[in-house]
Amino acid sequence: MGGDKALSLEEIKNETVDLFLLLIMEEDENVESGVFLFCLLPLQYLEDFKVAPKSLAFIFLIYWRVGPTVSGATDIGEKVPIEEVFEQLKCTREGLSSDEGTNRLQIFGPNKLEEKKESKLLKFLGFMWNPLSWVMEAAALMAIVLANGGGKPPDWQDFVGIVCLLVINSTISFIEENNAGNAAAALMAGLAPKTKARAGIREVHFFPFNPVDKRTALTYIDSNGNWHRASKGAPEQILTLCNCKDDLKKKVHSVIDKFAERGLRSLAVAYQEVPEKSKDSPGAPWKFVGLLSLFDPPRHDSAETIRRALNLGVNVKMITGDQLAIGKETGRRLGMGVNMYPSSSLLGQHKDESIASLPVEELIEKADGFAGVFPEHKYEIVKKLQERKHIVGMTGDGVNDAPALKKADIGIAVADATDAARGASDIVLTEPGLSVIISAVLTSRAIFQRMKNYTIYAVSITIRIVFGFMFIALIWKFDFSPFMVLIIAILNDGTIMTISKDRVKPSPLPDSWKLKEIFATGIVLGGYLALMTVIFFWLMHKTDFFHDTFGVKNIRNSEDEMMAALYLQVSIVSQALIFVTRSRSWSFLERPGLLLMTAFLIAQLVATLIAVYANWGFARIKGCGWGWAGVIWIYSVVFYLPLDLMKFAIRYILSGKAWQNLYDNKTAFTTKKDYGKEEREAQWAHAQRTLHGLQTPQDTNLFNEKSSYRELSEIAEQAKRRAEIARLRELHTLKGHVESVVKLKGLDIETIQQHYTV
Repeated sequence: MGGDKALSLEEIKNETVDLFLLLIMEEDENVESGVFLFCLLPLQYLEDFKVAPKSLAFIFLIYWRVGPTVSGATDIGEKVPIEEVFEQLKCTREGLSSDEGTNRLQIFGPNKLEEKKESKLLKFLGFMWNPLSWVMEAAALMAIVLANGGGKPPDWQDFVGIVCLLVINSTISFIEENNAGNAAAALMAGLAPKTKARAGIREVHFFPFNPVDKRTALTYIDSNGNWHRASKGAPEQILTLCNCKDDLKKKVHSVIDKFAERGLRSLAVAYQEVPEKSKDSPGAPWKFVGLLSLFDPPRHDSAETIRRALNLGVNVKMITGDQLAIGKETGRRLGMGVNMYPSSSLLGQHKDESIASLPVEELIEKADGFAGVFPEHKYEIVKKLQERKHIVGMTGDGVNDAPALKKADIGIAVADATDAARGASDIVLTEPGLSVIISAVLTSRAIFQRMKNYTIYAVSITIRIVFGFMFIALIWKFDFSPFMVLIIAILNDGTIMTISKDRVKPSPLPDSWKLKEIFATGIVLGGYLALMTVIFFWLMHKTDFFHDTFGVKNIRNSEDEMMAALYLQVSIVSQALIFVTRSRSWSFLERPGLLLMTAFLIAQLVATLIAVYANWGFARIKGCGWGWAGVIWIYSVVFYLPLDLMKFAIRYILSGKAWQNLYDNKTAFTTKKDYGKEEREAQWAHAQRTLHGLQTPQDTNLFNEKSSYRELSEIAEQAKRRAEIARLRELHTLKGHVESVVKLKGLDIETIQQHYTV
């Protein structure tokens, strides 16, 4: 690529080639010009140049020329004759000959250092040639050569034993050396071997990158003993360093913008002479050399991580120091939306008209990210979001991220973060990538869901036990045995402890301690179960319903047998309630954990055996038989089924949207044309325009002191919808945006066209 234009073979074969150069001309007799030419050629083009690569090849040429005195800077897009290019490169249209290629390899060296191949056998035999091996070999020879006297043969047993020890020792050493060599080779494979490009250059001093200067610098001595200094870094810093003219700055920024539109970052390069030959000397004036474009793609799992976060109701914002165009392109690739603004908008400066009326807090809340951000901006972003009642988590790795990490509710230091960032964070990641954060969110929500399930169960079972036995005692003067209450509590505790290991379905949205929902659910479910117990006792004590329906014996006159039957009914439904409180949907659709299911079955088996066979006079209980046990199980299962419906009804009523949905969404209550279809489509279209910044959003009461987490999560849902729109948009005009929105929603554009006027 050369600038914003691809360089094809057809253009190369023409008389002139558009190199898209950036040349700095000074008012001097000899003008040095740095030319950076990037070419990306397909295989078939490279074959025409007698090159046989295995994949696409990047060709990077640096071309220096000396020209006449020119005032100012030449135009970007200088036309250079093709013959001059081949002359400077010392090649022809047919490419390099074999002799010329060999000659250049001798001059410049290969792209990669040659690796010496060592024979495994020779390496193994080498371990038999060291002082320890010499001693063992000498001992083996002595066992053969020296006779034992008396006409005895050589000591072959010792010889064989010593040789075996020698081989074993060499084998062990070879294996250890080979494993170490493989580990070193794997490590070296990830490093770029140095070539001969730096031959004759001696490094004197290296100035490392820092977030203030945003550049690096290297002072070095060439083969002639001359001192030089080169620097690369942020284009703005390099332009300031070189004191470039305004015209040049505009041209540089135009190139940067064109690179950024394709997601390419830009690094500027500058150069100066150091005649004082000291690393601390200021040196001669800096000369701007050119720009380097870098492609730094997101991790392969980043897009999936962002998608999962949005689906979980977590609004993700990108905070980057790159240019705004790069941030938007990266956001588009990650599917997180392109509603991004420069950091200057955080300070109330340089706002465009579409966001001019928005306060900074609302701008931060609605944006998908910010570009050109400095460390102090990160802290302000976290602070403003917290003021809007958000729970904020932030990732960082550098020292400059420490204040924002400390301020955030959950500071997350990524892998390879600095000690300062680790110390300021609540969580330190040990593996690269952010996908582990999603796993942490799911795990924490699962833990919270278990705690919430237990709380609802505890409230329900308390109300169920207290009011159930209280009404039975007040109405029929029947006192339930305290010992049997203790048995119920022991079996319940054994089962409820397994909730900590239960398989739960985490909340799809951020959740909180909704005490109103918890107590309302507990009271309704507990009251219902208490009523079912009272009805069961009435049917058993005052009627012949069970005797006439199921043919079981009549136990209305035996208090001990009624005690056993009542105990079993209370025990079954009390523990079955766990499956209702642990699930967000139908209890029989969410499979419980194996440990919970096993504990429930064991507890109910024990309870059933007690109700059938127990004959404990001190507890006033006598077994009621298997017939009554079966009837009680049927009764409990029948009255268990409405529990899920009650749970759904409570949640729906407490959402505060029951009556609103009834009148707003049910078309049976309207007399408008087409049941208000046109108005609803217009409202949706207006919402989409507001959503993506085509119109200034209206004031909203979404974030007030009483906002629920479900309402707060609507921001994440909006971000997900923005991402979908951004992926479908193919044009950058208003027309293209509207078409993508209509395509996403499947609307009839002719019906709602009048609502898209600007």
